[in-house]
Amino acid sequence: QVQLVESGGGLVQSGGSLRLSCEASGFTLDDYTIAWFRQVPGKEREAVSYINNRDGNTYYASSVKGRFTISRDNAKNTVYLQMNSLKPEDTAKYYCSATTFPGLALIAARYKYWGQGIQVTVSS
Repeated sequence: QVQLVESGGGLVQSGGSLRLSCEASGFTLDDYTIAWFRQVPGKEREAVSYINNRDGNTYYASSVKGRFTISRDNAKNTVYLQMNSLKPEDTAKYYCSATTFPGLALIAARYKYWGQGIQVTVSS
């Protein structure tokens, strides 16, 4: 059974840190470009960061660049999102996702697998 399971979310004060984990089962993460998206009610899901499995390149949305770091541990079949200097505007539900189209990695519709999402809430 193919699954992506996120963990590590929760409530944190502004300026704090969280590390999200995305563990895959039923397939090999290294075969896919993995992204983190986030969504708040009433808004479209936005790409926060992704890591290209073919060349290792990473992408960060301008709103998180310099604060978030994406990484992968192939041995654990897990991708991480280290989030530092969190701001209230980072509050959202965060989703891990996998695609075989790294050139279209900002497009949510191109992702084959999705986790169930995990809530991150940053208080001011």
